[in-house]
Amino acid sequence: MINIIIDGKKIEVEKGTTILEAAKKLNIIIPALCDREVVKAYGACRLCVVDVNDGNEIKMVTSCNYLINKEIEVFMQSERVRKTRKMLLEMMLSRWPNVPMIKQFAAEYGVIKPRMIHPLVDYSENACILCGLCVNACSEMVWEDIIGFAGRGENRRVVMPFEKHYEACIGCSTCANICPTGAIYMTDIPNKPADEKRIDKFGMKITEEMTLMDDEQCDMRGVGTAHLTQIMNDYDLLPTTNYRFGSHKEAGKLHSDVFKAKFTQGLPDGCWLGCTMSCAKSIDNYELKSGPYKGQKVLVDGPEYETVAGCGANLGIFNPEFVIEANFYCDTYGIDTISFATGLAFVMECFENGILDKEKTGDLELNFGNEEAAMEILHQMGRGDGFGIIVGQGIRRMKKIFTEKNDLTDEQIQFMQDIGMEAKGLEYSEYVTKESLAMQGGYGLALKGAQHDEAWLIFMDMVNNQIPTFADKAEALHYFPMFRTWFGLMGLCKLPWNDVEPADNAENDEPAKIPGHVEGYVNFFSAMTGKEIDKHELIRQSERVYNFQRVFNFRLGYGNRESDRIPYRSAGPVTNEEYESRAERYDKQLIEKWNYDIEGKTSKEKRDFLRKMREEDYQKLCDAVYNRRGWDDNGVPTIEKMREIGMDLPEVVEVLKRA
Repeated sequence: MINIIIDGKKIEVEKGTTILEAAKKLNIIIPALCDREVVKAYGACRLCVVDVNDGNEIKMVTSCNYLINKEIEVFMQSERVRKTRKMLLEMMLSRWPNVPMIKQFAAEYGVIKPRMIHPLVDYSENACILCGLCVNACSEMVWEDIIGFAGRGENRRVVMPFEKHYEACIGCSTCANICPTGAIYMTDIPNKPADEKRIDKFGMKITEEMTLMDDEQCDMRGVGTAHLTQIMNDYDLLPTTNYRFGSHKEAGKLHSDVFKAKFTQGLPDGCWLGCTMSCAKSIDNYELKSGPYKGQKVLVDGPEYETVAGCGANLGIFNPEFVIEANFYCDTYGIDTISFATGLAFVMECFENGILDKEKTGDLELNFGNEEAAMEILHQMGRGDGFGIIVGQGIRRMKKIFTEKNDLTDEQIQFMQDIGMEAKGLEYSEYVTKESLAMQGGYGLALKGAQHDEAWLIFMDMVNNQIPTFADKAEALHYFPMFRTWFGLMGLCKLPWNDVEPADNAENDEPAKIPGHVEGYVNFFSAMTGKEIDKHELIRQSERVYNFQRVFNFRLGYGNRESDRIPYRSAGPVTNEEYESRAERYDKQLIEKWNYDIEGKTSKEKRDFLRKMREEDYQKLCDAVYNRRGWDDNGVPTIEKMREIGMDLPEVVEVLKRA
């Protein structure tokens, strides 16, 4: 920290702070035309000049890019400073006499009419004042460098590539939104929103938050969701060898810095070219080591966290090269990386526990960590031959196939049910949920199976303890699915909602909801459609669809309490090895939460009691969630609930009458 003086006022600032930033802390206004926090300052307009006494001399500097590295005294309104600003404003006014912000600043310094006429005078109110904000925004916020300066002196101008390649623009509108005069504007908006300016305001807010906060928070623009690997490992949430454990000593080999070194940055985003989050990442010129394209150099789209955690740690494989290759071939074959990894992890545990052997797997030793065998299974799935045909059918069908074709004991069959990480036929995404009851509900109660799109509550529940009671969890398991359903209905990405958090959100008593973002999406809907809604109507829109989906599931025989069951491994330890790996934690819970006397008890006895308690807790959670959602004790929406949300259609009521 460094002590400085600004116009007689003392202030302590962090080394590297600019004078302009320091002045803002003291509520001292310095005139500037090219100052925006989201882009680096480079002193284009010069209006922010100040005098600085650094102990050796008094010199005039631009306050927007002068970094404070030692004690200084700053003079904002010295005679020399005011005279310089007045001269600059007179010159600007002579060239752009009708731009409102220039007229305002000029009037404050007593310049009403310039003494000269600029040879390139532009009388329009939205003239380009060459502030450079659009150029910097395109480069630093959008990473595109599509627009730039051309010419020198009075011929300096902002241009597109070669002054004519307008098709290079991706249409993100960031330059138009940051332009202080309106010189840049969108000429074609295909979606025809009811209120374009309102849309722009919301979009620019998200863009600014990404630019200012993402580097310090999730680094989505730098590494995508791969940043989660280290965080999950640190909090014992990284699925390792079929979700048995939540961390591993070799997990560092899969951390984001490993992949960041391989990522090609600056490419257009894989989702939408105008997205300033740009979380999709790719690896160029990766030479494949197996399969039909062996030896060829390809572009790999990813990997993202789910692929890293699933094809890496969950298979007991800690080789980033394997993850990248599996990523490419899953994409090429049209195979979901999560289902592949979770399904194969189940197979590997079955192999290591004698349910499968080499005769059944086609001579493949499917132990955890066997990269060659794992990759061969992937290629077999792509070709449709060998044991890959079985693995490709998913865990739910594999459990049935293994039971029918093998001479298994009841204990082995139950073991498969416990470790087969699927719900409603969908393989689990890559998070260990043993210590998060809310996340277990997020998986088990999701209408379409065990994926975290409907409710990602693991940090709120396990790490931050923000939803301690069953009622709290039920509220979260109502709110989150409704909000995320809404994103799907509107065709919007959910990441800006809760992966970038405003700096002022810390004081909010409902941090996960990020009210500023919720209100932003309300404004977005209203601006697009012209129909004014509130945040409650946003949730009601989703409730109508969500409850209809549940009724549809019920009509097919699945939308009830029995369908919401989860494999026990997602709720607690299945084996003694798992229990003993966290014995201190589990013993403490048994004593403090359930008053269980652990003295003299074996790991199995303690594990069995823990299972009984945790399975009861899950059913209590189901009760609370069903009640909050307006469903009956069997998890079926009531006719009253459907009437409340305007979905009591005759066909729907007829189905519910059979419940």
